[in-house]
Amino acid sequence: MPSVQAPGLLLDPGEDVHADVMCGTARFYGTEVAYPQGRVGYFEDHPTFGRRWVDNRKLEARRRRDAETDAQERWRDHTTARVVLTSQGFRLRPTPHGTEWLPFDHVLLTGMAPGPACGQVVLSYSTCAPLQLTGVAVPRLVVVLESLLGASGRGD
Repeated sequence: MPSVQAPGLLLDPGEDVHADVMCGTARFYGTEVAYPQGRVGYFEDHPTFGRRWVDNRKLEARRRRDAETDAQERWRDHTTARVVLTSQGFRLRPTPHGTEWLPFDHVLLTGMAPGPACGQVVLSYSTCAPLQLTGVAVPRLVVVLESLLGASGRGD
């Protein structure tokens, strides 16, 4: 398989680069619930009781439900990244502010499935949240990855 150059990426000995492209990326995970702080309500000027605080229980319940919903597993961290496919794994560098390469090694890959739209693939790993790649280069990345995994004796 032909090797390409990936300026700015330090390779391990024997590691070859097979693709250097830009893709959309996202991760699938949940977070801890961050419940809103403070009471919700309003001040009421009552003719008999004067000015007083009135709790808004419906709004408070909705804020709690929204916080719980937002914490559920979903696609997060949508960004564009430079994606380098090497013989050892994917290396991602988010743009424009990424300074470090994020490694996704092939030995930790547990599954690969097409995404809901054309030009998407979801990669599952044994040690981290699934990774979604999107873009026009994704079909080529999938073909090269399947070739690499087949050549190494790995397959899904």
